[in-house]
Amino acid sequence: MKAGRLSSGEVACEGAVKGKKAKLIIIATDASENTKKNFKNSASFYNIDLIEYGNKQELGFALGKDQRSVIAILDDGFASRLKELALLTD
Repeated sequence: MKAGRLSSGEVACEGAVKGKKAKLIIIATDASENTKKNFKNSASFYNIDLIEYGNKQELGFALGKDQRSVIAILDDGFASRLKELALLTD
């Protein structure tokens, strides 16, 4: 977060996706169905990988913030590593 390699929150992530800066989207499993649908559609349209992980509280805690439904990773290397780790946990 401090390095500016991610965006958090629906509005910021939507901007990152539409601006073609997002490399990976992480969405909370307890996000609203509308939020999930919107980001799944956007991820599909812009060809961005999407991972459902944790809940809003956990995502916010990981960033040192309040609850977050969505996180967009903006760095290729960081996104690759998170995808690898997600595959290991499945």
